[in-house]
Amino acid sequence: MGERETAEEYLEGYAGVLTAVCSTGRRLTREELEAFRYQGERAAEAGIGLRALVRAHLAAARETHAGLPRPSHDHLLAAVEQAVDAFAEGHERAQRLAVRQEEAFRREFIDDLLYGRSDLGRLAERAERFGLLLSHAHAVAVAQGAEPYGDGFAVTRTIEASLVARFGDRRILLTTKDGRLICVAPADEPEVLAHFAKQAYAATDGGQVAIGRSHPGAGGVVHSYEEALNALDLAARMDLNDPVLHAADLLVYPVLTRDRQAMADLVRSVLGPLHQARGGAQPLLDTLAAYFDTGCVTAQAARRLNLSVRAMTYRLDRIHRLTGSDPGDPVQRYTLQTAVVGARLLDWPSERL
Repeated sequence: MGERETAEEYLEGYAGVLTAVCSTGRRLTREELEAFRYQGERAAEAGIGLRALVRAHLAAARETHAGLPRPSHDHLLAAVEQAVDAFAEGHERAQRLAVRQEEAFRREFIDDLLYGRSDLGRLAERAERFGLLLSHAHAVAVAQGAEPYGDGFAVTRTIEASLVARFGDRRILLTTKDGRLICVAPADEPEVLAHFAKQAYAATDGGQVAIGRSHPGAGGVVHSYEEALNALDLAARMDLNDPVLHAADLLVYPVLTRDRQAMADLVRSVLGPLHQARGGAQPLLDTLAAYFDTGCVTAQAARRLNLSVRAMTYRLDRIHRLTGSDPGDPVQRYTLQTAVVGARLLDWPSERL
């Protein structure tokens, strides 16, 4: 069956209404307009394009026109305008509803995928609709910027266009969640997430991207997503300013805090005496953090803190006297550095331990 014949199925009563209107000069009734809107909705649900439907309406109008007396032509044009407008309104209404339903389905799938709240077998079936094969391993990258982002934002569209232009249909899922940009990609194509990270960093004007490790199965997406989120949270706690963070490079931190009570005891025991310093513990804690972050190079650490080398040396000596541990001694340095990492992770001294 041709496109025209298919479209004509949804013109029921149209020719009769045109003839009646032309013979009386009246306008279409409310019931007739609503009937045309309903036919437009049905046609949209059947997947028939509006162009084909308008052509069918015009063709039917021409056939009606041939049998009308000339004075009725203006009435015919007015009736066609009303009928086609009502039909198109119904067609567009159905299209908008379909888009909203598709968006709701997609959002529900994203939520279930990232939080693992659905049956994994059913989730895998739904994933195929969005181009993901959850039987394979995937990795997840999460980007955040100074402001939250949604699916319809210009930033999101820009990144999506770049991914499609570069990789085409590579079973990539780009979405947003809680104001962050999220990209799910097959584990054997790391260049996808690398490109996403580059584009997201630029589009968010210097945001930060975290990439989780690859994991197999439907549950692997959740695992990788949580690793990426934890990496971003860790970056905030540890003042890590790298534009791209790899969860695989940060595994030592979860290990250190796995026994939170033991870490809290270490921080209190090693760094607690810093409270005795004038100005409290925070300035000396910042001193240790800068010293260790710069590879224990006093001059470089001093520049980071906007101090003179002499002032930096004085602070390190003060830390030695208060804690009994020498930051310059390789053995004692390890204990101090671990305690500093623990203090950052536990937000000490702001939080009581």
